[in-house]
Amino acid sequence: MPAIAKRITVTLTICFICAALAPAGTPGRKSLKQFDAKINALLKKMTLEEKIGQMTQVTIDVVSEGADGRKEPHGIDPAKLEKAILQYHVGSIINVGPSFYSVPHWLDVITAIQDVALKKSRLRIPVLYGIDAVHGATYTEGATLFPQEIGVAATWNTAYAQRIGEITAYEVRASGIPWVFSPVLDIGRQPLWPRLWETYGEDVYLATALGTAYSSGLMGNSMSAKDRVAPCLKHYVGYSMPRTGKDRTPAWIDERMMREYFLPTFEAGVRSGVPTVMANSSEVNGIPGHANYHLLTEVLKRELGFEGFTVSDWQDIERLHTRDRVAATPKEAVRLAVMAGVDMSMVPFDFSFYDLLVDLVKERAVPMARIDDAVRRILRVKYAVGLFDDAYPDRMLQNGFASKEFTDFNRSVAQESITLLKNAGGVLPLKKDLRVLVTGPTANLLSVLNSGWTITWQGNEESLYPKDKPTILRAINAKLGANKVVYVPGTDFDRPLDISATLAAADAVDAIIACLGENAYCEIPGNVDDLTLDEAQLKLVEELAAKHKPIILILAEGRPRIIHRIVDKVSAILLAYLPGMEGGNAIADILVGDAVPSGKLPVTYPKYPNALVTYDCKPLELADGNNSDPEFPFGFGLSYTDFEYSDLRLSGESVSKDGKLRVSVTVTNKGTLPGKDVVQLYVSDLYRSVSPPVKELKGFRKVHLAPGQSDVVEFVLTPPDLSFIDREYKRKTENGKFRVAIGNLTGEFELR
Repeated sequence: MPAIAKRITVTLTICFICAALAPAGTPGRKSLKQFDAKINALLKKMTLEEKIGQMTQVTIDVVSEGADGRKEPHGIDPAKLEKAILQYHVGSIINVGPSFYSVPHWLDVITAIQDVALKKSRLRIPVLYGIDAVHGATYTEGATLFPQEIGVAATWNTAYAQRIGEITAYEVRASGIPWVFSPVLDIGRQPLWPRLWETYGEDVYLATALGTAYSSGLMGNSMSAKDRVAPCLKHYVGYSMPRTGKDRTPAWIDERMMREYFLPTFEAGVRSGVPTVMANSSEVNGIPGHANYHLLTEVLKRELGFEGFTVSDWQDIERLHTRDRVAATPKEAVRLAVMAGVDMSMVPFDFSFYDLLVDLVKERAVPMARIDDAVRRILRVKYAVGLFDDAYPDRMLQNGFASKEFTDFNRSVAQESITLLKNAGGVLPLKKDLRVLVTGPTANLLSVLNSGWTITWQGNEESLYPKDKPTILRAINAKLGANKVVYVPGTDFDRPLDISATLAAADAVDAIIACLGENAYCEIPGNVDDLTLDEAQLKLVEELAAKHKPIILILAEGRPRIIHRIVDKVSAILLAYLPGMEGGNAIADILVGDAVPSGKLPVTYPKYPNALVTYDCKPLELADGNNSDPEFPFGFGLSYTDFEYSDLRLSGESVSKDGKLRVSVTVTNKGTLPGKDVVQLYVSDLYRSVSPPVKELKGFRKVHLAPGQSDVVEFVLTPPDLSFIDREYKRKTENGKFRVAIGNLTGEFELR
């Protein structure tokens, strides 16, 4: 008999969809303005040069040994450091050398920097150090490196996202660093974009829920705690929708679409108390992100009430002159950016920003009030992270660094991210007595499981990866026994290697595991002209298919590369995304059934290069012969057990403008294995004054059920959940009929 169902209630309304904006911050999190009395007193003591120094950020190469600051082994150059802090009053230092540092070395670096700032500078203002910790403490040796954001999104598990934030904060702060350039809250609606894997997917609701949970984990109850850090929202705003799909190329997004799809995640981040924002490195509608006064000042600071500071992206103020051609001189570029609302310049290689801004203020081209505003915002964050109380690292934190608890949790996250897209005839899980051939370019590399922002910027230095972490191949060997596994590479990413040897090896095995995907990449080096997977990899599977053996396809990729040619030629497909350092183990766990897959797609997986349609497309995209025919739809993912939905109930046929509608459904595990399912609530606005999407995600809940167990999952809808951006660019709700859907069950109600 099924277990007695228990009721799980999920309240949906998120602050970004409220028509009336609440004050910045969240209940229990104090305003950054709490420090303003101290800051105003400090501002009165500061010279113009000291203030502009606070707005200047340089990379660690500027203060490191060697002509280019990259001498190995790395060391801080005392003379360069004193020049930066004592002569130029630099307020922030960032980045790493060619590759990661050990925890002890990081502690020495941060201590040396703060020693100069706190013991030798006139006003003893601490330096704010920042780092690109995008999936863990990526530039600290031996850190716990999680799945990249797109994989975390596939878990649909906000508790996991928050815990990832907590562990990342601990290990980054154990390295002595209080500020991380994460999370990316750009919406991943352009699958060609090489930074898609840095996002939480294509849907506003999902990305908001996971991004704010992760940020909450980073910040904790107080960013001044020694195991918490200040997040930085990236990349404000519209960066993720380049028209061509190429990184740092123009986006065309009108005001209504900007407010409907791209601003909400950032608004939610600001409301949650995230104190820093990084500007869009590209341009929207012809206006570079670093010169966009409307978005940086009118919207972010005034409308959303953002109290922290905005930092430029790498060298992007200078690029207003050299690349974007909106500033005739470097000095004009500095003026444009500062007056648009950029508070801190990631220069990063010299002190040119400092020199030019000092001149601009003396020439009265930039008012002192703007300088004071920027510096006040920067100092708020330094106070908030506790630097004025104690700027030195807590060396005791290294005792818990990369603990077994963290590693075990990381493996669980990777397991839940992996998405089973096909399982014909129940070929998975594999029996452990089978002989298998492992082939393909992603089979025996750790770099492809992590990709960019891992150890190095591009993440492609395989020799630097830890030797104790298994690749997919080594993890399969451990599960099945090396005597049952044959490995032949077959192809590189874009060229065949030993196809004939691979085909010969296939004759002696029971099943084939083809590991395909993308080499490690980040940003512009990851640009592609065609979303189709490389020809050599597709050809490998096509030739192996002639052997009539079961083929299990494992995809390690940061975006949905098109595989339509081979989908019908394989028995099973596992999408691993970029699963991190425990990815090999997690994939092997799923393959043999030691873990049950529960990942769901956070993006629509396209079937054709010119059919890139998101799940929340418009009715006209499905009319007059048009269609949305993805290879796999958003929210899709199979399991080794079977879940059934029944008894969809609405608490009424209508809801008032101040009312609530309860939507409940019973979910039952009809299979023979325990497993997790993601209950997804979609709402369709049937008619409104701006064309509605065919459906929108408005709630989700991940539930764990034993065989035969049932749960009642209840969602609570309120009118703001039914709102949209109207023709006047305001959020509103309109009376009318709506349809709700969970699985294949639907119901209708009316908003009055």
